[in-house]
Amino acid sequence: MLLTLVAGHALCDYPLQGDFLAKAKNRNAPIPGVPWYQALGAHAVIHGGMVALVTRSPLLGLVETVIHAAIDDAKCRGKLSYNQDQAIHLACKLAWALIARRPDLPSPKGDAQ
Repeated sequence: MLLTLVAGHALCDYPLQGDFLAKAKNRNAPIPGVPWYQALGAHAVIHGGMVALVTRSPLLGLVETVIHAAIDDAKCRGKLSYNQDQAIHLACKLAWALIARRPDLPSPKGDAQ
C-alpha cells in the first residue's frame, strides 16, 4: 500500500498538477483571474481522492486533502522548502498506510478490514 500511495503522490504532484495548478495555487503570485484557493483546493482534492482510493478510507482522503493544502500553502508562502514539502507529504503517506492497515479501521461498508 505504501508503494501505491507514493506512486499516487508522484502522479498527483507532477503530471496531474501541471503548470497551471502549480502556478495558480500560489497566493503570493496567483494567475490573474484565478482564485488561488480554488486552484490549491483542486490540487489538494486530487491528492485526497488518490489517498481515499488507495486506502479505501474516505476519512483518510479528507485528512490528506486538508493537510496537503496546508503543506503546499506553507511552501508557496516560503515557510517550507521544496524538499521539506516533499518529505512531509511522504511522511503523511507512511502514516496513511499504517493507519489503513489497522484492523479496527472501518471499511467503507462498515466492516472491519
